[in-house]
Amino acid sequence: MTHPRATPPARTESTTHTGRPGPDTARTPSLTDLRDHLTTQLDPAARAWLEHALDEATAHPGLHGPISVWELRLAEAARRCGAAHADAARVLILDAAHADTDALTRVYFQGTADERRAVLHALPHLVSGPGALPLVEDALRTNDTRLLGVAVGPYAARHLPPHDWRHAVLKCLFTGVPVDRVAGLEERSRGDGELARMLADYAAERTAAGRSVPEDLHRVLDLTESVPPAPGADHPHGKES
Repeated sequence: MTHPRATPPARTESTTHTGRPGPDTARTPSLTDLRDHLTTQLDPAARAWLEHALDEATAHPGLHGPISVWELRLAEAARRCGAAHADAARVLILDAAHADTDALTRVYFQGTADERRAVLHALPHLVSGPGALPLVEDALRTNDTRLLGVAVGPYAARHLPPHDWRHAVLKCLFTGVPVDRVAGLEERSRGDGELARMLADYAAERTAAGRSVPEDLHRVLDLTESVPPAPGADHPHGKES
């Protein structure tokens, strides 16, 4: 049976809390990309299970009683599809179930660490506004690097206020999460003097303690020192008049 999938919201330019255009989310696979990838990667039994799980979620969307049937399928995803494909399968199930912020919140706080990670992956696809920020903020309070690496994705790039976003970048440096995982890093770091101050303070603390400074810190610090061109400014490599 072909699963009727809701069309994901168009990713037009968004606005961050800095007032600048939001970061490009092209690095995040679309729901169609996830579905196509699983179609080619899963074995026949796993594909059949996923199709059935998606049909169930479509037929019974939203929350129903203590636990919905699609929530049970989230728990089975790794066993049925394999650990490497479980995140993608769970995101598709959440989409098919039309999981809103309330449903995502329930799954996040009642689920396993793997299910929490899937919820964080799903946020940029399923939540258009900042209503799910408490889930990101909770993940950023943990020291689980797998959660942290997803929490700093496109949803956080769009919606985390500057103060919280700066601390999220520092948390990545503290815990060893590569800053490549921080969506919108270049856009949000550019010209951010407060972030530069925080990075310099952190580097000074580590140096004073005889500890090495992460290479990623220097990379972000370099980004803060780059300033976007003023609106209407001539391109530096443009033709002279």
